[in-house]
Amino acid sequence: MTAPLGEGTGPRAVPDKRSEEQPATEETRGGGPPAVTIAYIAESAGVSIPTVSKVLNGRSGVSDATRARVEELIHRYGYRKPPKSRSNLVELVFRELESMWAVEIIRGVERAARRNKVSVLVSEFGLQDPPTPTRTINDTVGRRPQCVLSVSQLSAEERDQLSAKGIPFVVFDPNEELPDDVPFVGATNWRGGQAATRHLIELGHRRIAMISGPDHPFCLARMAGYTSALTEAGLPVDPDLVVKTLLTREDGCTAARELLSRTDRPTAVFTANDMQALGVYQAARELGLSIPQDLSVVGFDDVPAVAWVDPPLTTVHQPLAEMAVAATELALALGRGDDVPQVGLEIATTLTVRESTAAPKS
Repeated sequence: MTAPLGEGTGPRAVPDKRSEEQPATEETRGGGPPAVTIAYIAESAGVSIPTVSKVLNGRSGVSDATRARVEELIHRYGYRKPPKSRSNLVELVFRELESMWAVEIIRGVERAARRNKVSVLVSEFGLQDPPTPTRTINDTVGRRPQCVLSVSQLSAEERDQLSAKGIPFVVFDPNEELPDDVPFVGATNWRGGQAATRHLIELGHRRIAMISGPDHPFCLARMAGYTSALTEAGLPVDPDLVVKTLLTREDGCTAARELLSRTDRPTAVFTANDMQALGVYQAARELGLSIPQDLSVVGFDDVPAVAWVDPPLTTVHQPLAEMAVAATELALALGRGDDVPQVGLEIATTLTVRESTAAPKS
């Protein structure tokens, strides 16, 4: 899926109650005239901060009328871009570092960074209650990295702060819908879900359950692939065979325990990620079921550990390292002002068949 370049009408700065003769300003520099902010230019033009950034950097994706309106305001207020003094650094931001696939992402970012002769800093923003994104993103802005790679999410406020300081960013494997002009790198989740379910159908399974995750776009896409494969094969989509839960081993085990305790239990289970699949393994052992003789299991992600479990897990391979390389190269290209052909990339998934799937008992 390619996200089109667009002008965007994302979150804008709150308008200051001033006249156009008294624009919003940053701090006064050495007693001279105050500096007009990029946020005020965006608000005055009725566009998003990233759109003003595109005009300032001479990038495409802005209509002639909008470009002329923004340029007129830039000249009227005498806006000047802050001097470029970004550090030779790529900052990789995780919300939490507990996931098993973080190592693969870091490996890919390091590979691209070495090729481009830049350093990598790994940061963990943390899941705070209540969340305080302004404070944490301010730390990143203060370091002035070449670019920022954010795993899963980057709030509108955080995106605006980075854009205002001219720091390019890319969202890796986003867990929410993004505006069209926000750069991202993801995977073909729908096709992965379809391939996993087709594999089970081809083995002869007819009662195939799915343990899905929260309503993130990638979970919904994986579930849509599952339902598409069932419909394509002429099989009913039974809502009783679909369970939504968190993407953890513990929650996968709880969901599987309930599914497998039924008298008409499924003969196969497809899960939204590998951690849930490991939970299915645990529930099957507790209930005295053998994998794959009594139950076939397919996961999603292909983290390294699942090749070592007993039996090795059949799963959809998400090329995390390759995705991280692509995300880093995209962010650095944006930082150089290169004309990138597209700001949204999806890398192909593939099914890795191991020993956790087999034909159902007759």
